[in-house]
Amino acid sequence: MAVDRNTIIDAMSQVKATSNNEGLIPAFNVLVTQAPTTLWNNFADLITNSVDPDLKPAAEALLVNAAHECGYHTGYGIITSEEWDAVCGPMIEGVEDVLHGAYAVFTAWGWAKSEIVELIPGEKMVVRAYDYYEADVVQRGNLDSPCAYMIQGVSAAFMDLAYGGQYDPTGKTGLRTFKCEQVKGIECGDDYGEFVVTRA
Repeated sequence: MAVDRNTIIDAMSQVKATSNNEGLIPAFNVLVTQAPTTLWNNFADLITNSVDPDLKPAAEALLVNAAHECGYHTGYGIITSEEWDAVCGPMIEGVEDVLHGAYAVFTAWGWAKSEIVELIPGEKMVVRAYDYYEADVVQRGNLDSPCAYMIQGVSAAFMDLAYGGQYDPTGKTGLRTFKCEQVKGIECGDDYGEFVVTRA
C-alpha cells in the first residue's frame, strides 16, 4: 500500500470549509455542510425512537440507505476532485489505495477515526472506527444495539465505488452492490466500532 494516512489526514484537516454568498459550502466537487453532531444524532434518535418497536429495523435501514446514497455520490465527488488529486493522487497505485485514502479523508474531516483492517478486493472489507460522532455515549448513553448508520452506509458506498462498476450519477447501477453490517460499537460498550462490508 502506497497511501500515507498521516500525510492525507494532515493535509485534508487543513482544508477550510467556508461558505459562499448563498451560504453553501462548495468543496471537493460537492456541497458540504457544517452542523453540530448533536443535530444528526438527535435526528437519528428521533426517527428510530418514534416508531413502533417492530418498525425500528426499517427506520434504521432508511438511515443507512440515506448515508449509502450520500456516500456514493459524495465519495465520487471527493475522489474526482482537484483537492484529492493534489494530496492523494501521487499515492494512488490502484483501487485499494483509493479506499485507504478515502478513510484517511473520513478521519481528517472528523466523521470517524477509521481505517481498513481487512480487505479482500471485490468481496469484503472490515473497517474499524475508534472514535465517531454517532458513538456519543455522553449524549445517548450506552445502547443495546449499535447505531452508526452513517458509517455503515458510507462504507458500503465506498465499496460500490471501488468494485460496483462505473459510477452512475442516477444510482441505477453501481449503487447497492455492497451492504454493511455493524458488528461492534463504542455506543454499546465496545472499545471500537467494527463494520463488515460484503456483496449484497
